[in-house]
Amino acid sequence: MPEPTPMIKQYLRIKAEYPDTLLFFRMGDFYEMFYQDAEIASKALQITLTSRKTTKQGEDVPLCGVPYHAVDTYLARLIKQGFRVAICEQVEDPKHATGIVKREVVRVVTPGTVLDTSVLEAKENNFIAAIISSAPDHQKKSDARAQIIGLAVLDLSTGEFSLGEFSGAQRFQKLLDELQRFEPKEILIPESHEQAATLAERRVMEAYNTACLTTFSDMAFQYRTAKKVLLDHFQVYSLAGFGCQDTPHGVSAAGALLQYIQTTQKTALPHIRKLSILRSENFMLIDYATQRNLELYKTIADHARSGSLLGLLDKTMTSMGGRMLQKWMRYPLVNVLEIHERLEAVEELKDDIILRGDLREQLRGIHDLERLITRLTLSAANARDLVALKLSLFRIPELRTLLKSARSPLITRLVQACDELQDVAQLISHAIEDEPPVTLRDGKLIRAGYNEELDELRTISREGKTWIASLERKERQRTKINSLKIKYNKVFGYFLEITRPNLHLVPDDYIIKQTLVNAVRYITPELKEYEEKVLGAEDKILELEYALFQEIRQAVAQEVDRVMRTAENIAILDVLAALAEVADHNRYVKPEVNANDCIEITEGRHPVIEQMKLGEPFIPNDTLLDCQENQFLIITGPNMAGKSTYIRQVALITLMAQLGSFVPAKKAMIGVVDRIFTRIGASDNLSRGESTFMVEMNETANILNNATRKSLLILDEIGRGTSTFDGMSIAWAVAEYICQQETIGARTLFATHYHELTELASMLSGVKNYNVAVREWQDQVIFLRKIVEGGADQSYGIHVAKLAGLPLAVIQRAQEILQELEQTKLHEHGAFTPRTDAKFDLPPSKKPARRIRSRLSSQLSLFGEPPIHPVIEILQALDVNALTPLEALNLLHKFQQDVR
Repeated sequence: MPEPTPMIKQYLRIKAEYPDTLLFFRMGDFYEMFYQDAEIASKALQITLTSRKTTKQGEDVPLCGVPYHAVDTYLARLIKQGFRVAICEQVEDPKHATGIVKREVVRVVTPGTVLDTSVLEAKENNFIAAIISSAPDHQKKSDARAQIIGLAVLDLSTGEFSLGEFSGAQRFQKLLDELQRFEPKEILIPESHEQAATLAERRVMEAYNTACLTTFSDMAFQYRTAKKVLLDHFQVYSLAGFGCQDTPHGVSAAGALLQYIQTTQKTALPHIRKLSILRSENFMLIDYATQRNLELYKTIADHARSGSLLGLLDKTMTSMGGRMLQKWMRYPLVNVLEIHERLEAVEELKDDIILRGDLREQLRGIHDLERLITRLTLSAANARDLVALKLSLFRIPELRTLLKSARSPLITRLVQACDELQDVAQLISHAIEDEPPVTLRDGKLIRAGYNEELDELRTISREGKTWIASLERKERQRTKINSLKIKYNKVFGYFLEITRPNLHLVPDDYIIKQTLVNAVRYITPELKEYEEKVLGAEDKILELEYALFQEIRQAVAQEVDRVMRTAENIAILDVLAALAEVADHNRYVKPEVNANDCIEITEGRHPVIEQMKLGEPFIPNDTLLDCQENQFLIITGPNMAGKSTYIRQVALITLMAQLGSFVPAKKAMIGVVDRIFTRIGASDNLSRGESTFMVEMNETANILNNATRKSLLILDEIGRGTSTFDGMSIAWAVAEYICQQETIGARTLFATHYHELTELASMLSGVKNYNVAVREWQDQVIFLRKIVEGGADQSYGIHVAKLAGLPLAVIQRAQEILQELEQTKLHEHGAFTPRTDAKFDLPPSKKPARRIRSRLSSQLSLFGEPPIHPVIEILQALDVNALTPLEALNLLHKFQQDVR
């Protein structure tokens, strides 16, 4: 095998430590990649793949590279494609190196650890998660219910760090809900876990397949190792202060995650200051199905932010505020006092238009303090980041002055907690130039007057250049050579250049340095002395500026706690002002939130749909829900009439109220709910082999197993994914189960096309029928969009099909079949029997109702025991011993006629 060059040996040694990672190997002004890395990167980045001689025998290997000054652009493209990249830098000055320059990997960039603002979404978190699933040591691993899942999530760019545990039969669904709530870009699992994962665990991973999956050492996930990592990082003796002393699996995941971040970043992580517990009792829980069905963050159709509730509410002025609003939406409050505090703050800012406008203008100039201070603590920030921090901090005193007369307790508390950090701002202002370059090695970073030594070196450099200009004038006069010039290049330094026609005028003290075709270059002892002085000063200036910048950056990074606290307070103020802006602009009202069971909304509106230009005015509707007489509302009505919009708007208004927002209504009283569940629409999951109906039943099972009396259930078309009679049976049973106080008893909106379910109102307490009103006029159906009491008697489905553009022949045939089907009616006791008043008839070959009636006769009634057939009644009462043979024969003939 050909012997590689020393440089390639160094590359191969470092690459062996990062086998699953692209290695950016710094060589001068480029990061270069070799072998398979070069082939992969050239395709991913669409750059030229070339080759380089990398052995003493001259063997060529694949090579590609990117300029160091543009590395962030290329990193962003690779990270978005899911690659991991190790940045290998020269860690010694080539001037002082003996042999190959020493190189080391200074950080590893992955989808979950990226800090570059060109990759990160400004108003979204960038989470990385760690998962471990196992059973406690004292229990058998075969006992599935004994197994516990530990989860940790961390946003490296902001320092947000949480852990939690899930157990019981629903643990995998709870894990999936959390993963889809946080949307981590990378998931960390133990090395052994990848092969040993259970079917349920694999299905969780398959269901959440948008993250990069990374394996990490099993040792890091061991409880003792993980706990020590956390204790050392937070410099505490116990984890009790974080409330996680009784969550060993969560601790295992959190410790492994923190160790992984330390390994990739190659530095301490002082901006990660606290560890939170994912506790369900403090917040309203919203599972993934509900997030999707209510389109909280993205639309179902095109996964766009615009058209979602978040897109509507997010009028924040800062990136921090945008992320805080999304956090509030992920975790609406259940504590009534905390909700009232937020609502009072929003009310004050809504009512004071001038104050709100001035506050939002100040917020507009505040940069992302969280991510700026994070980049500083990880030594990833440049001088422009410091300037952005300075400009942001200079706005805080005026912001506090604006709000000093605020009355609401929350705003007052936030303003008092805002540290102005003017000492930090003054340090940056005194030290860093107002418009520094992006790069850190090219100088022009430090302001004049900050460092005496730097000022002296700059004077030497500046005066040296002036002296060289005066020397050029002096030498022209002395030699009488008007074309004489003093020039400079990196190879030869300073020199005097004289054209060949003037060589006879050259003085004897000139020393030849280089001969060219048309000129000769000279040096003098005096020029050489000044060259060393000037060039030495410039080199020292660059080195000193970089050293001073590092000192300043480190000094500012020491204030990470103060900056993070202030950033959080500003983010909350931004959210409050944004919610006030939305409330004022969209005519929202302050909801009354309490601990009662009643949800009463007067003229409620769907917050998103009312903003759309749909060609007709939005019609508001009232709602009354409680856990007594109005516990279960059955909503019937035609397709496209607005049932789904109505039930969704009730859920959205409730959620908005509990996150602290005003709501789209004339009046609203919201009894706090602990969870919102939704089952809406049809979808399948073919990758997991689940049909539309299976997905529907999974979601329904999740609701029935986890809903409580304090929950709000939004159910649309339960049972529509299967046959009519099976679906109706399931819908009926589900409704009964929810209505019973001993099982659930939750407040429920139940939209359905099964008009037969309206019978529940006469059978169960707490059930009320409502429908979406329509009017028929000149063979047309007009949707009034108004919810009125009572059940609907038909769905107008054929009318909707006509509106959709189905061929006229299909519409006419559907109407014929519908008339035939309507010859079958529901008996008062629940049995299906032929209608005696039906006059419409079809040829025998086209009578679907005959087949349907045949099927119905063999099915049990949904609504109770079917009535006894007259033939059976006669048989039961018959005295067989008293019959003559002729009477028996005549009776059988009569029975035969009756049952045809």
